[in-house]
Amino acid sequence: MFGRIREDIRNVLTHDPAARNVFDVLTNYPGLQAIWWQRLTSRLWRWKLRWLARWLSGWVRWWTGVEIHPGAKIGRRVLIDHGMGVVIGETAEVGDDCTLYQGVTLGGTSLNQGKRHPTLGKGVVVGAGAKVLGSFFVGDGARIGSNAVVVREVPAGATVVGIPGKVLGADERKADGFQPYGVDTSMRDPLSPALASLLQHITATDARMRLLETTLRSNGIRLDCAELPSLDKRAFQPLLDEHDANGIDYFI
Repeated sequence: MFGRIREDIRNVLTHDPAARNVFDVLTNYPGLQAIWWQRLTSRLWRWKLRWLARWLSGWVRWWTGVEIHPGAKIGRRVLIDHGMGVVIGETAEVGDDCTLYQGVTLGGTSLNQGKRHPTLGKGVVVGAGAKVLGSFFVGDGARIGSNAVVVREVPAGATVVGIPGKVLGADERKADGFQPYGVDTSMRDPLSPALASLLQHITATDARMRLLETTLRSNGIRLDCAELPSLDKRAFQPLLDEHDANGIDYFI
C-alpha cells in the first residue's frame, strides 16, 4: 500500500510543475486523495459492502469534488489534476499512467446492466471538460482535447478534438504520448482542410461556368439564369440517407 502511495506522489512531482514537495502533494492534491479513497471503497464493493462503499464515496465527493464509483477500475500512477467535477462511472476502466483534468466525465450511454462506460488504455490524457461517453476503448497514448465529446472508439496514439470528437491522427513526436490537457500549439482544426478543398472547388466551378457562359454568348446563345428551376433540396436526400447509414459527412 505505501509503495503505491510513494509511486503516486512521484508521478505527481513528475507531471505537475506546481507540485513543490511531498508534503504539498499529500495535503493539497484532492485528485490524489480521491484515488486513495477509491481503493478502499473498491475493496468494500468487492466484499459486497456496497451501501457502505457508496456512502463513503459520497463523502469523498463532497470533500474532494471528485466522484469515482467504487466499481470503477483505476490503474497505477493515474493523475487527476485539479479534480473538481471529475465523474468516473461504475464500469469505467482507467489504465496505468493516465491523466485526467478537471470536469472530465467517463460516462455511460445505456440503461442496461453490464459494461456501459469507457475503457482508457495506458498513458491516455483527457483534457479539461472532456466527455467520454459509452462502452468503447480509447487506445494507449491517445489524447482527448479539452471539452471534446467522444462517443466512439479512439485509435492508439490519436488526438481527438471537437463535438462530436474528431480524430486528428496519431502523433509520434512524443514517445510517452503525454501532452498537458491533451493538446499542443501545433494542432489544427480537422474541418479546415475540408473547407479549403470546398472553397477551391467552388472557385474552379465558377471559373468554368464563366468560360461556358462566354463561349455560349460568342456563339449567339444567351442563357437567362432567371429561367432555371430553383434547387430542389429533395435531390440531396439519397446523400443524407447515406450519411445516416455510414456516418459520412457532406457539406450542402
